[in-house]
Amino acid sequence: MDADSFLDDLRDAHGTELSRLSSSKAVYALTDGEMEGDAVRAGTARELHELASVLDGWATTSEGEAADLFADAAEFAATFADDFDSEATVPEGESATGVTADALAACESDRERLAGAAAAFLVLEELAGQLVGFFVGDADRKSADEFREFRAELGDYRDEAAALLADHCEGESDWETAHEVGADVVDGAYDWYVDTLESMGVEPKNVC
Repeated sequence: MDADSFLDDLRDAHGTELSRLSSSKAVYALTDGEMEGDAVRAGTARELHELASVLDGWATTSEGEAADLFADAAEFAATFADDFDSEATVPEGESATGVTADALAACESDRERLAGAAAAFLVLEELAGQLVGFFVGDADRKSADEFREFRAELGDYRDEAAALLADHCEGESDWETAHEVGADVVDGAYDWYVDTLESMGVEPKNVC
């Protein structure tokens, strides 16, 4: 297996989940049902703040190129979070489940972290495609361009994480572990999607 095969296998094994995570219902979940531009920006920023925190922690406890990647990706996530909505936070007394950040908490070794990061960037890149479409439909050209840039950079980090993962996998058992970690991240994101929509009284299984 190589980097491309790892990503392709995740897409093939989780086609339904990724399709729903890139649907308009995923945007509905991200915005707590407020399908407006400001809510999209705030919801994306909240996820990126949480993701940046995870990646920043990894950067201080990982080694070599993996540590460098996590540091760069943390800065990327934090920068876009501030650009989208610098004041986006979870209201006091409330809790929020992240799209990807929560599922990454279980990753410990650099190999697991690279697999988890690649899967998280894959999920967010899929979701970002729908976010671009939202702003195109909203006739907000500036925001659509911002989210296109965001999506493109997510794809770059996804590919870089997968490439470094290949350097950390020495045999089939390593790839099997990496795939399990990646699958857990996609499944965690899908659990967020289902649980959030069900809590809002929305049927999650029909893509619209």
